[in-house]
Amino acid sequence: MHLAVYLPLLFPALAGLSAGPLARRLEPRLATWLLTAAGLLLAASSTLVLGLLTLAGLVRIPLVDALKGYSPELVARQDPATWPAALAGAVLLALAVLAAARLAARRAGALWSAALEAACMPGPGPVVVTDDPGADAYAMPGLPGRIVISHGMLDALDPAGREILLSHERAHLRHHHYAFVALTQLAAAANPLLRPLSGAVAYTVERWADEHAARHTGNRRAVAETVARAAIAAKRSRGARRIPAAALGVLGRRPAPGMVPRRVAALLAPPPRSRPLLLAAAAALLAATGLCALEAAHDLHRFLELAHAR
Repeated sequence: MHLAVYLPLLFPALAGLSAGPLARRLEPRLATWLLTAAGLLLAASSTLVLGLLTLAGLVRIPLVDALKGYSPELVARQDPATWPAALAGAVLLALAVLAAARLAARRAGALWSAALEAACMPGPGPVVVTDDPGADAYAMPGLPGRIVISHGMLDALDPAGREILLSHERAHLRHHHYAFVALTQLAAAANPLLRPLSGAVAYTVERWADEHAARHTGNRRAVAETVARAAIAAKRSRGARRIPAAALGVLGRRPAPGMVPRRVAALLAPPPRSRPLLLAAAAALLAATGLCALEAAHDLHRFLELAHAR
């Protein structure tokens, strides 16, 4: 059980290191789905093995042995997890569950607030134009979702740029990009080693929307110019900006340093293609993670069965 239980705790670090290259080299939609699924599986596997370590430590407590009918001699002889490892697993498990529950509550509250705000916006159409002189544009999930664009942003773009902007924001709503971001944030809350992966998904959903706009307009250079102009206009805005927590925009809600230049460079390059070798390597990592977690659970189950024999 020892090797199987510790490997899923190390694989998220490898996933965090590889998330950036995967986000840049894979087709954005494929990268978003792959990284989101990987984040959820890795977070679930690491949480599972922390639970197994905790359980392996609990069976060594004399009171638990007496209540469950375990053999103290066999438990001491097999020693599935040392006390320090079991204690560390219990502490990390408690922190992971608490952090994930807290973030889930915050994200649910943000979605509910965004849905209410979107429903209360004027007009029946999906696009809402505000009088804000600052340059802002973002998509708000809801029923229905809304696209919010400020006058400052409209003034900064020409008609073609405005159409590109709308196409970009429609992609955020149509493909539920906030769900991908929220799920990877949840995975990163359960396992902080996955924070680079969560940041990579924040980038790939923007690239997904960029590529959607590029296909819609048929002009990748025009989309790149619009992204750059929108970024410059937003940077020059001095007005107070209150963007809802559930919003996704043409610049991203909190763009990481260098995100906009990377997006512009990607749009000026040929359209991305799928890379079978990268996909195979990612699939192998996920398969190894799942198998190790299942093997650890199976070994612990067999140990508990044997411990019942007196």
